[in-house]
Amino acid sequence: MNTDCSRRSFLKITPLLPVAAAGVLGLRPQIARANEPIKHIGVPFLKPALNVYSFNSKLNAGLKGESNGVTMFELLDFCAKQGLEGIDATGYYMPNWPNPPPDSYLYEFKRRAHDLGIGILGTGTHDTFITTDKAERTAAVAHIKQWVEVCSKLGGTVLRVFGDYLFRHKSWKTPIPNNSHAEVEAWVADDLRECAEYGKQHGIIIGVQNHGDFNGTADDFLRLLKLVGSEWCGPTLDTGYFTTPDPYVDIAQVAPYAVNWTVKQSVFDGGYGEVPIDLERIMRIVRASGYSGYLPIETLSSKGKTYDPFTFVPAYLKKLRAAVAATA
Repeated sequence: MNTDCSRRSFLKITPLLPVAAAGVLGLRPQIARANEPIKHIGVPFLKPALNVYSFNSKLNAGLKGESNGVTMFELLDFCAKQGLEGIDATGYYMPNWPNPPPDSYLYEFKRRAHDLGIGILGTGTHDTFITTDKAERTAAVAHIKQWVEVCSKLGGTVLRVFGDYLFRHKSWKTPIPNNSHAEVEAWVADDLRECAEYGKQHGIIIGVQNHGDFNGTADDFLRLLKLVGSEWCGPTLDTGYFTTPDPYVDIAQVAPYAVNWTVKQSVFDGGYGEVPIDLERIMRIVRASGYSGYLPIETLSSKGKTYDPFTFVPAYLKKLRAAVAATA
């Protein structure tokens, strides 16, 4: 045997072995797609889901042990009865919030969801990086990392977070009037990048929700995410929070990048607007983007108006299903 020839041949093919192995195993070399639209395959498969904020008041009452309250477990039963296929198991309705709940709670919830055939999209926190206080931002990163682990234990995929100030009708400039948008954007991107790196280690995508005016336009939102520069960080597209004259244009611009959605009743005023959302237009945008997956719906109570989520959610779900069918 000519050992020199064998050695030369081996050295030539060695760099190709990982690629060849990936082909054999059905894998592919990792392609960084940060800053790029998600590459979807096949016909969009859309699954109605529940964002549990729809039951905000009743969940808070349940945490206090009030008789008119509900629990997250009862909402799993509600999803099953309504044919909702998934649930956004938001963290602030779980025991011990803002700290993680006991593992026993998470695993019991996970098991119950499995028994009912309900997919757990993930969970959500509410932190803000719109502050000049570095210690507060560091604490927010640490908090999100805790909930990355919670999301992983639940078997979810997306941890929904806020980068913005949290209150309606309050500008991001209120807490930090002396900083430019670019300055704030730079530190928010740095913090989200750290969260995304931790998410990657646990198989969890950081889904940044456009919840306020800091990301009030599609250009602002996408620029921030491109500054983060991680394929483990993408938009949870909130249909109610773009502040432009025609939010549908911004929704369509962000849709190809969306890792998750929050579908509200209006595209104006955080979803509280008087003009109802055009669900067929939204579904055409979703389908054009190629998105497949859950469409969590979020109905909202308006001050001075009667609101019963046990009535509003099924009614809105019916409209969503009709729009999905009409655009198929």
